[in-house]
Amino acid sequence: MIEFSKWQGCGNDFVVIDCLKSNPVADRSAFAQKFCDRHYGIGADGILFIDPSNAADFRMRIFNADGSEAEMCGNGIRCVARYLFESQKVSDFKIETGAGILTPRINSDSTVTVDMGEPILEGDRIPVNGFGANRVVDEEIEVLDEKFKMTCVSMGNPHCVVFVEDAEKFPVEKFGTHFEHHKNFPRKINTEFVEIINRKKIRMRVWERGASITLACGTGACATLVASVLNDRSERESEIVLDGGILKVCWDSKSNHVFMTGSAEKVFVGSLKI
Repeated sequence: MIEFSKWQGCGNDFVVIDCLKSNPVADRSAFAQKFCDRHYGIGADGILFIDPSNAADFRMRIFNADGSEAEMCGNGIRCVARYLFESQKVSDFKIETGAGILTPRINSDSTVTVDMGEPILEGDRIPVNGFGANRVVDEEIEVLDEKFKMTCVSMGNPHCVVFVEDAEKFPVEKFGTHFEHHKNFPRKINTEFVEIINRKKIRMRVWERGASITLACGTGACATLVASVLNDRSERESEIVLDGGILKVCWDSKSNHVFMTGSAEKVFVGSLKI
């Protein structure tokens, strides 16, 4: 039997498996595919495994619903931070991720602020084919015979931000998978469809690589703010309105780091037999 807890951050939901004392799951990819299923499993956008770390206090690994492993998950790391705060009784710690070592902070209102580090803007590091070390800002891309303007950012995982007139009405379900698998993106891509409400409020919907449409994406919210600033559409601090809630994101001009603040809530706990 494996003990687990179910968490959500702005509606982006995860199963958290504590592997600090032992590793009960041999094939994590197959486990994620089985138990993320919303009809025959627990139901989640992904599985978060908490492992020991030689580089930080803890290590987080993320497996998407399709079994693929992601480098980083913004909503996921807030959920892991809250889990560790409650289960390990720690408030000052660092978490190793595929995107580097990140530092979360538990706030007095139970929200979590995470220093997400510096955004990566060079095309070959995001990666986006054909741009070398140049930035990919307001560049044309053709998807399903329609032309869009994209701005690409990596927050440890790749994002393509597309500004649209009306995020609510935009057919994310039609275009999302075609952006994800576009030839320009050698490691696939998370795509944010973004409407600017004003310079301090942004509406975002997302198609996540390996999970399809989700209610929220923390790294996507960070990438959205960075892209908005690069296109002079917003201030460096803004509310990002997602389908599942609101994240506050700040791109600090002095440190060049992006800070994300939002909720992380336990839904339920349980055990399962594998």
